[in-house]
Amino acid sequence: MITIPEHALTVVERLERYGYEAYVVGGCVRDSLLGRSPKDWDVCTNALPEEVLRVFKRFHVIKTGLQHGTVTVMVSHQPVEVTTFRIDGAYTDNRHPDSVNFVSRVEEDLARRDFTINAMAYNPTRGLVDAFGGQEDLRVGIIRCVGEPDARFNEDGLRILRALRFAARYNFGIETETAFSIHRNRHLLENVSVERIFVELKGILVGEGVLGMMQAFPDVFAIIIPELAPTIGFDQRNPHHCYDVWTHTAHAVQNAPADETLRLALLLHDIAKPATFSLGEDGRGHFYNHGQTGADMAHGILRHLKSDTATLQNVVTLVREHDSILPTTAPGMRRIIGRLGTGTLHQLLALKQADMDAQSTYKRPQKQAILREARLLLDDVLEEPPAFTVGDLAITGRDLIAMGVAPGPALGRILKTLLAEVQDEHLPNTREALSTRARELF
Repeated sequence: MITIPEHALTVVERLERYGYEAYVVGGCVRDSLLGRSPKDWDVCTNALPEEVLRVFKRFHVIKTGLQHGTVTVMVSHQPVEVTTFRIDGAYTDNRHPDSVNFVSRVEEDLARRDFTINAMAYNPTRGLVDAFGGQEDLRVGIIRCVGEPDARFNEDGLRILRALRFAARYNFGIETETAFSIHRNRHLLENVSVERIFVELKGILVGEGVLGMMQAFPDVFAIIIPELAPTIGFDQRNPHHCYDVWTHTAHAVQNAPADETLRLALLLHDIAKPATFSLGEDGRGHFYNHGQTGADMAHGILRHLKSDTATLQNVVTLVREHDSILPTTAPGMRRIIGRLGTGTLHQLLALKQADMDAQSTYKRPQKQAILREARLLLDDVLEEPPAFTVGDLAITGRDLIAMGVAPGPALGRILKTLLAEVQDEHLPNTREALSTRARELF
């Protein structure tokens, strides 16, 4: 039994009342069978689009994709996407069908779908329709194409990343022939927009099974981010590391909390290691300045992927700072908070933890102690009255202007000096003390 929520059930029952077949279909069936709560409920039906419009003429209906047989019916302010049973024509652009043909049987509609776990439909009276073994694949935990994998991926190259995303989300494996086809057809991702690629990439990265996908399909990641290719199999030749750069990266991503920004930063944190590699006289590999070089590379990659500005800036900052030395004094901690912000600093500590856990055990106790002390110091500093930026000072630029300081660089220098002296605990953060010191500086 699948429990269909009231708004979706209303759509199914209304179509059935008028003599049509209707089923909830796709992801909502998959997630229900997995015991998860679906985000969206979609319905498929043998009613033609114009018949669907007539059945729901008293409802607010959005003509989402009428030419492809899809409308969205609003029920109790909740959307239900309704699509007529269809088969797709040729995919000459490897992304979208050139045409669709409406059909009368739900099994024909399910045959056009990407993976078996998404090719199931359910009706409260007729039960589950599972023509391709999706329920069994859910039970054993595999992603398998419906029909011939090469055909499915040639229809839509984005399905390659969708396969990895579903496998990562549910911690499934990918069926052998489907996996071989992914490797063979990975070039099809070159036909997919970077916006869609970025969405799927983030979905893969936050999945609980991301490690398996990164280990099994490094060639796919290298297609969507070519700068990652040199990291695959790159021997670090350093006692701090027990993996090549790519394998270390995969473990670091898996170790981190499932946060998009944090895991994107870990995906890119060591991307500059091959380019900055040098071998010391002691035979150890070194990667001088790979943080800043990697930050520059990450900036270009995320711009190419059309990342939003906030994500880009946060990821670039984390990549740049990931190998930095953490402060051991309260003044130093105040300065890094002022430079990065509390939120980014917490992310940096989480990144350093995930990075360390993906390294060898060489000097692990010392590294753990440094990270632990930094967290304790951060907590102590955050309990104090804030003095992390000039905006936290008990005196403002307007106050300085009233004292006779002209607006301009000198005013800014005085404020920065006052902040530094407060952070170093040489000066209390009081209006009287700051005013006295500002007059001396002026």
